[in-house]
Amino acid sequence: MASKQQNGTGTVDGYQPLIPEEHVEQVLGLREILSGGDAADAGATTVPFLGLTLTVPAQVMTPCDVSPILGGAIFSEVNKGDRVLDMGAGSGSLGLIAAGKASEVLSVDINPHAVEAVRANAAANGVGDRVRARMSDVFSEVDGKFDLIIFNPPFQWFAARDVADSATTDEGYGALTRFFREAGKYLADNGRMMVFFSTMGDVGYLQKLIDDSGFRHDVVFRTTRPVADVPVEFTCHRLS
Repeated sequence: MASKQQNGTGTVDGYQPLIPEEHVEQVLGLREILSGGDAADAGATTVPFLGLTLTVPAQVMTPCDVSPILGGAIFSEVNKGDRVLDMGAGSGSLGLIAAGKASEVLSVDINPHAVEAVRANAAANGVGDRVRARMSDVFSEVDGKFDLIIFNPPFQWFAARDVADSATTDEGYGALTRFFREAGKYLADNGRMMVFFSTMGDVGYLQKLIDDSGFRHDVVFRTTRPVADVPVEFTCHRLS
């Protein structure tokens, strides 16, 4: 595990970005803008999501403007009867969408507030019988094999300031790296993975992990949206 000390460019010791230094500075600037405020002082919000109604605690990331596009891609990818793993589940939005066709969804997150949110949202949206939720650090508490693995990882590589911050930042990309090293053991025959990412993170490092993994790779969608007035490209990757 990399140390938590950050150097002057916002990198974590032991991890070297595969993006230009000026992009590192831009990512660090976005991090500072988006991390303002104290989640503990805020209340839960209720948001619509592709026909669902989600209650999102303050310590859990709310679906963003691109999330419905990702949700639509996930629903199209799920086959009836699939067993699905939703990694980094957050409020449960993607797992609940998958439960519309899947026989079983296991939603996991390192954040206990997220796990509780998934359980509550699954019950409130009528899929509590098909969605299980538990705390897991990547695959630490995952068992069995899955037809589809969904991963919406933290895009940035800095040390998380608190459990809520772990939704957006993954120190030294430790979790992302472990995901690619271990995912194959949890895929059923003909299994697929859907991985979301953006230029708020190190796209070059993600591409290296994909190349090294040996999975077949397609980009399902690519879209650019402004984040704090900075154009950010979002992509969904299908691996099989």
